[in-house]
Order: sequence, then C-alpha cells, then structure tokens
Amino acid sequence: MYKRLFTTLLLLPFHFLFAQKNTLTGFPKGYAPEEVGKLIAYRFIDKKHALHAGKWISYPETFYWSGGLKFATLTGDTALMTLLQNKFELLITSEKQLLPIKNHVDLNMFGSLPLELYQITGDKKYFELGMPYANTQWEVPGNAKPKEKEWAEKGYSWQTRLWIDDMYMITIVQTQAYKVTRDLKYLDRAAREMVLYLDELQRPNGLFYHAPDVPYYWGRGNGWMAAGVTELLRYLPKDHKDRPRIMKGYRKMMKSLKKYQRPNGMWNQLIDEPDYWAETSGSAMFAYAFITGVKHGWLNARQYAPAARKAWMAMVPYVNEQGAVAEVCVGTNKKNDKQYYYDRPRRTGDYHGQAPYLWCVNALLEKVTD
Repeated sequence: MYKRLFTTLLLLPFHFLFAQKNTLTGFPKGYAPEEVGKLIAYRFIDKKHALHAGKWISYPETFYWSGGLKFATLTGDTALMTLLQNKFELLITSEKQLLPIKNHVDLNMFGSLPLELYQITGDKKYFELGMPYANTQWEVPGNAKPKEKEWAEKGYSWQTRLWIDDMYMITIVQTQAYKVTRDLKYLDRAAREMVLYLDELQRPNGLFYHAPDVPYYWGRGNGWMAAGVTELLRYLPKDHKDRPRIMKGYRKMMKSLKKYQRPNGMWNQLIDEPDYWAETSGSAMFAYAFITGVKHGWLNARQYAPAARKAWMAMVPYVNEQGAVAEVCVGTNKKNDKQYYYDRPRRTGDYHGQAPYLWCVNALLEKVTD
C-alpha cells in the first residue's frame, strides 16, 4: 500500500504536466485548429497577390503561403497542397516578374517559401530558387552603403538595420537554408544576428522597442521577434554557444508578455498601453510563441499553457465565415510618435494577420518529439 502511494506521488508531477499541456487540445466546436486552419488556408487560393511596392511578392503573402503549405502537410490535405503548389508554379512560368529581388531584408525572406516547398516535394528547382535568397543576405553587393558594409565587416548581414521585424525576416530564411542543407553556418548567422538584436533592443521589462529611436512596444513588431526567436530555438542545437543567451532573452520576453496579456486573452496595439485596441496579428504571434514553448518544454506548462489557450479562444472569434481575420494593423513603418501607432488603420483579411493565425494552428497540430 505504501509502495503504491509513493509511486502515485512520484507520478503526480507528470500527470499534472500532461494535464497542463492537454489544455492545448480538446477545443470546442468552431475553435478546433483544423476547422480554423482550413477556413484561413483555403481563403488564400483565389486571392490576388499582395505585392511589395506594387512589384514583388511581399513578406506577408510569403508567410501566408508557407503557413498554408505546413497546414496542408500536417492535415494530409492533398487537395490544398496541389492548389498551393499550382499557384506557386505561376511564379516560375507566367509570373516570373513577381519574384522578389535580393536587396532588402523584407525581400530576401521570400526564399523561405520555395525552400519549404523543396522540403515537401524534394523537387530541386525549389532548392535552386530559394538558396540564393539565403546566401545573398550575407553577400555584400558592390553598391552597398557604408553602414551596410560596416555591418558585414562585423560578421552580420549587410541587411541589418536594428528593426525588430528583422528577427523574423532574417531568421526564417536562414533556418530554412539550414534545414535543407544541414550546414550549421546558416544557424550560426541567425544566432549571431539574434544576439545582436537582443543586446541592442530588448529592454529591462523583456519587451522590445520598434527600433533604437522609437521607444514604443508595438504589438506586431514584438510579435516578429517572439516568432523569430521561437523559430530559431526550434532548430538551434542544444550545445550551440549562443543558445543560452537566446533562451534567456526568449524567456524574459515570454514572462513580460504573460504579464501584459489582457484579461480577454489578447494583446494591445501598444503592448503596455491598457487603453489601446486589441490587435490580432501580434496576439497570434505571441500565442504561437507560448504554444511552441510549452510543447518543447522551454516554458512552464502550468503557467503558460492556460495563457496560450486563453489567447487562442480569444483570437478565433475574430475570424469570419470566409476565413478573414479582423482587427489587423496594416503594414507599419517606424515612427517616433505614440499617436501614430494608435491611429494605424485596421483591416480584415490583411495577410499580416492571416499568416500568424496559421502559425498558431500549425503549432497546436504539431506533434513534438523532443
């Protein structure tokens, strides 16, 4: 009897941990990630391109597309996969002019999309299309500006600019390049860059200014960082020299985000401003970071799994019957003006919001083995 009691007591922490992680399953009808993901992913198929500067496939579209591909893979939806791949084929044939050039952090990230397709299909043409975007991020062009050359001489990407958005744009294409080559130089690049941004931009409260000269905690800007550091930690080896520093920055940010989560489960356009409006794209990025952190054991499940579930349950009602996410802040430049962030237009169906919702869906569906 005593032996049984002792064994039961030993197992209690494990049962409790399972129960906490289990709060990320068993959603009511209408909230299941499969349902929400299908609505959002299929919406993309017949929509027009969202072009950068009216010329090239933009980063929000790139991430919406890749999110749909991952969803199709996770759910075994071959019909969706075919539709997404057929749409991409046009970029290789009749829409070649829409392929982004390789001269800016917001354009080079496009390479992450064909590299995702390469992992799914094994078709070398996707590899050959995607890799130059990762490589040219560290190949200084002849017409580079002095500051760009200075960053490169220090071992960073010449596209460095110390905007928090960059920590997804750079990280995603470099980690994808690592996944298809297994060459650690790509992770080393991303990790070195991440440490720089953590050191320069993370504030004592764990959040990030939009840029050094813009002292505001913008929601989606912080979301790019939250998602980027999460993505990097998924693949960075446990013995990598930069992993402790990056994990420390990640956990510091997650602790702050948990503190600033609104009672309704969302986060505001300016995170620390309680009177600002709830914004969906940033909230989805934070939820993604929470979900992934709990599943990988980086975050305490007892504390963060309920917060992640609360966020998801708050997010879903913003998705309409056509799969369009409401209350998405439009593309936003940096500006040292607090009112500027409050006044940003809000849209429904903006790809800045569609993509992060799919990241959450995929994180909820993924089976983690580590």
